[in-house]
Amino acid sequence: MSSLHARRRITNQIFMTLSLAAAVIGITWLFLILGTLVLKGAAGLNLAVFTEITPPPQGEGGGLLNAIVGSLIMTSIAVAVGTPVGILAGTYMAEYGRHTKLTTVVRFINDILLSAPSIVIGLFIYELIVARMGHFSAIAGAAALAVLVIPVVVRTTEDMLLLVPDQLREASTALGAPRWFVIRKVAYTAAKAGMVTGVLLAVARVSGETAPLLFTALNNQFWSTDLTQPMASLPATIFNFALSPYEGWQQLAWTGALLITFAVLTLSITARYLTSRS
Repeated sequence: MSSLHARRRITNQIFMTLSLAAAVIGITWLFLILGTLVLKGAAGLNLAVFTEITPPPQGEGGGLLNAIVGSLIMTSIAVAVGTPVGILAGTYMAEYGRHTKLTTVVRFINDILLSAPSIVIGLFIYELIVARMGHFSAIAGAAALAVLVIPVVVRTTEDMLLLVPDQLREASTALGAPRWFVIRKVAYTAAKAGMVTGVLLAVARVSGETAPLLFTALNNQFWSTDLTQPMASLPATIFNFALSPYEGWQQLAWTGALLITFAVLTLSITARYLTSRS
């Protein structure tokens, strides 16, 4: 028994050491990436980034105002469209059709959408909207982002509602409350923090997507809020500027990457806080 116990302790120590080494390597690379991003991005961070539009090639100065506004517009539309759909679908799966075959099928398809590459969604919206309209547009970009928002909200909504004890529903029903009232006042109230967390995670995911926007909204070097025309976005601008040979564009790409990373980090921390609170 003593030799068996010793082998188990040695095996446990080996795997604990390997796990710790893997964690240190991962964290080291994370800090190296974030450190490089902060050093290079902060160098170009100034008021012009938020007040001026993207400059022409070899142009001096300029900012990312049109790209920031374009990203906010398309992300807002995507969240406004995808969140109600996701909440309603998740509510049906958790409250009305918990054990039905339809829920099983929807959950399976939703899991596929969660893991599907975003470029596939971009190609789908391209064929569905862009090819029919004959040109790129912000509407198509928002539609692609909305498709990415829906599965995240569906999954978190269903999971949070399933965590609500059935005793709360039964007690409310025993008092004579109709089912829709129980869901809205009891289930939603109990799962509110988790559902908001799901929406924030969805925003964090779509705010940094580039591939679907390249196939739908493309980009726009000028100021534009017309939803039927190509629109600038921060991820697409970063992609174009980072590959350019112009130093001014490359600096704006680093600054844009810093801004979008900071935004995603803020949303992720907020989501973690709400999750721990719930």
